[in-house]
Amino acid sequence: MRARRLLAALAAVFCMAAASDPAERLPDPSQEARARHIFEQVRCLVCQNESIDDSQAELAHDLRQLVRDQVRHGRSDDQIKQFLVQRYGEFVLLRPSYSIGNVALWLGPFLVVALGVILWLARLRIRTPEPELEADDVERLERLRDDPS
Repeated sequence: MRARRLLAALAAVFCMAAASDPAERLPDPSQEARARHIFEQVRCLVCQNESIDDSQAELAHDLRQLVRDQVRHGRSDDQIKQFLVQRYGEFVLLRPSYSIGNVALWLGPFLVVALGVILWLARLRIRTPEPELEADDVERLERLRDDPS
């Protein structure tokens, strides 16, 4: 019985944390569901590693209101995302779109490492061996080693 109460209390805490103010919600449940789906795809610019759905920051609250207003006015998901990208940059999306610039950012480090390996292997191939000592230099070194003074 005690475990059930504890479990119910924990569930209530999690529900309160996940729920937003009912006054802020859209009256149409399908529009609210669309807005919540978009919330999960938009990055909180304060937290930077959370969606605005998970964040408690003031800016995330403002972004949620902005998205709800856009949904209320009948804009599509793509139009809302495009509006946010125009306003805040592509960083606002948790999953940025595929573009040439993004491909360069993702492949750039691998290309730099590959170029480094190629240059390192080329340097190893053209490396000249150390010249060997001549006989009189070897004799002089042996004399110095044998005679410490």
